[in-house]
Amino acid sequence: MNTTLGMQNRLPNKEFRQLVSFLKEEKIYKDKKPRGINWKEYTLQQINEAKELLLFIKNSVDKCKYPLKKVGRPLTDPKVLAKAILICEALDLTERKAQGWLEIIGPFVGIHEKLDDRVIGEAYDKPEVAYVLKQVFDKAKTSNGILMGDGTGLETSRKQNYESSKDKKAGGYMVNVVDSREVVQAFSISGIQECKIMLKLIEEVDGDSLRLDAGFVSKELTIKIEELGMLPYIFPRKNININGRPAWKLMYLELFYDIIAWLEEYYQRVHCESFYSSFKRVFGIVSKVRFSCRLTQVTARIILHNFRRLSYFNRLKG
Repeated sequence: MNTTLGMQNRLPNKEFRQLVSFLKEEKIYKDKKPRGINWKEYTLQQINEAKELLLFIKNSVDKCKYPLKKVGRPLTDPKVLAKAILICEALDLTERKAQGWLEIIGPFVGIHEKLDDRVIGEAYDKPEVAYVLKQVFDKAKTSNGILMGDGTGLETSRKQNYESSKDKKAGGYMVNVVDSREVVQAFSISGIQECKIMLKLIEEVDGDSLRLDAGFVSKELTIKIEELGMLPYIFPRKNININGRPAWKLMYLELFYDIIAWLEEYYQRVHCESFYSSFKRVFGIVSKVRFSCRLTQVTARIILHNFRRLSYFNRLKG
């Protein structure tokens, strides 16, 4: 017992807190110059991507299982509605505009019936459609094992600024895990506190390591990450103590004794910020009001985002 207390007293807690203060105040990495863009190749890529996207929507939804049927009035095929929603979000169509566009491009993805704007709008609130989209998300994602997580506000108007006023209620805030290719592995808009929901999200991912900012400092979360076979990299707070379970202690001792190597791993977390920037820039504000509709809309957008990222990396391999 005395030996254990003696070891804890010898841990460099004071020096570690000084190190954390230094890391927060000093910029120790260099900015990268943005890459140039070949606009001719970019335009051709967009055309080919549109073809691939429509085929992806058709094939991925067709492979999904139907939910259990309920007694009552028969609904429009949930797979048809899921395809309609994915096309709406991919092309940034309102329900009224989608009604016309689906008559033109719908047959290509297997929509052979006429859907009016009311049916398309109500589809966002159907649990059967959410069930199909969840299958598409789970089956289409892959992981390279290099994971990172964070949270962000989901703007519902152009006037909102989540940097100065963050609304973390259900439906208005998203916490997710992405890999270094910015492919989303798990997400939640439940409004549950970040650390608590991250404890659940990490059970859904497949990875070798996980990076989180200081908002996720938690001994329970650190231990859970290690138990799932991942190396934790959680940026510390200024008032932190190293004392604790081996997973917690070793994570911060590695930072203390090899700062550069630890930070090289941790700062891959920048891919989280890149994902949020891309996600909001491409898809814009969340337009749905009900929580179930928002969840369907966000799920569809993440499916499309993942498809684009995976399509990009598949082209690089080819």
